[in-house]
Amino acid sequence: MEKWNLIVDVERCENCNNCVLSAKDEYVGNEHPGYSAPVAEESAELITITRKVRGTTPVVDAAYLVSMCAHCDNAPCLKSGGDAIRKRDDGIMIIDPVKAKGRRDIAESCPYNAIVWNEELQLPQIWIFDAHLLDQGWTKPRCVQSCPTDVFEAVKISDADMQRRVEAEELEVLKPELDTRPRVYYRNLYRFNRCFIGGTVVAAVDGVEDCLADATVTLSRNGEVLQSIRSDAFGEFKLDRLEADSGAYTVRIEHDGFAALELEAHVSDSVYLGVHTLRAETH
Repeated sequence: MEKWNLIVDVERCENCNNCVLSAKDEYVGNEHPGYSAPVAEESAELITITRKVRGTTPVVDAAYLVSMCAHCDNAPCLKSGGDAIRKRDDGIMIIDPVKAKGRRDIAESCPYNAIVWNEELQLPQIWIFDAHLLDQGWTKPRCVQSCPTDVFEAVKISDADMQRRVEAEELEVLKPELDTRPRVYYRNLYRFNRCFIGGTVVAAVDGVEDCLADATVTLSRNGEVLQSIRSDAFGEFKLDRLEADSGAYTVRIEHDGFAALELEAHVSDSVYLGVHTLRAETH
């Protein structure tokens, strides 16, 4: 059976908020009988964007993580909600707008904080994957339609086919240790949950220092090479996708005609090693 999934590309998000606004436009003050009650203006957003800054100047980046109800197959809310929550055959979760009234415990059961509490109606509410629109023949939710940078991809395929995509495209889910089996997957999540070692390389020639492009920068640990990249036109490099608190690494910088340089780096969070000078080899 084919089920809905959403793929979110973290690298593509520019924080334009179109997805957030499209959800507000669709649900705030609007009732969709059988699917959802009107969301209150003062309620938390059904779709949220969180900003993460990594590194320090000049090697620094910012990423934006879009999150919403992930329609988990093993969701804590399903276990606690009883008949107030139903899981459709296509994978979409619906919180019954009548049976869930007064059930704050449903909102509190979500480890992702994706269920918002409507104080006015005393009702837990979620982004319902725009199920009411899909049932009318729409081929994708409004967040997909409204995004100008193609952050989202909504796919309706079998679980087996989705798992093949997860493996082939190295997709990830949030908090995999919870084993909630979300149906929202992320591409390039390393921008948000992993670290980098950055630095700048300059060359000293005849007493003059200048940015050194195309220096080979190699990351290793215990003699094993993990990554090898080249510095950019400004002499900057970024060795990325490292686990936080992963400890000590060796960084080797080399370029034809210059003496190689080795540095030690300790990763607890993203770290900038500073400016390092390669000097011309003497013969």
